[in-house]
Amino acid sequence: MRTRLDGQAQAALLFLLGATVLHAGLTDLHLRYVKAGLRPLLLLAGAVLVAAAAATAWYEWRRPPGAREPHRAPRVSWLLTLPLFALILVAPPPLGSYSAAHTGTALTKPLGFPELPARGPLRLGVGEYAARAVHDDGRHLRDRPISITGFVAANGTDDPYLVRMSLNCCAADGRPVKVALTGRVPPVLRPDTWLRITGTYTPRRTKDPVNGGPIPYIDVVRAEPVPAPRNPYDEVWNG
Repeated sequence: MRTRLDGQAQAALLFLLGATVLHAGLTDLHLRYVKAGLRPLLLLAGAVLVAAAAATAWYEWRRPPGAREPHRAPRVSWLLTLPLFALILVAPPPLGSYSAAHTGTALTKPLGFPELPARGPLRLGVGEYAARAVHDDGRHLRDRPISITGFVAANGTDDPYLVRMSLNCCAADGRPVKVALTGRVPPVLRPDTWLRITGTYTPRRTKDPVNGGPIPYIDVVRAEPVPAPRNPYDEVWNG
């Protein structure tokens, strides 16, 4: 005979799922799965699930005993909670150098370029530097000290890359934007090491060996290790 979860078990699973989603949304855990802009939707979804759990439990509590479903939930049904605990206890690592080495650059032509400060050093994202270097020919980057931060990836033959993974929606669609390093590059670089690169624009470019997309260079003046950022991903840069 076919069995199903009784109302109380449904309420418990809904509550656990909602609480897990709320936990992810209220902490940095959600940044391992989706882009930061989706946080409000996660919180809303978690709140709706918790409310649905409360409504289900209230309905079951108010039902007359004789009207309750006679079939009880098999114990194995509680194994459905394991993925929820795994979500909390075993967060996946962010996409890194392995993904970058096997995925072509996601660099696309932006809609436009915002104004930059007239003076002083420029602190840019990897995606913005790459877009300005390739699609704006570095017009506003020349003769300016530039700082970009990303993790190290290598293709095994050419110069190492500084990479930041870009997201349209979630980690499943993450793709890298790559900047090749030349100049005073440290002689030993470990993949996935996060670096803050200070350097200058150079018109030199290369092609991504995976998809043939353009990869600009930056002429390194200084490279210093930094901790991995709170949010390891960038949203796709469109100007």
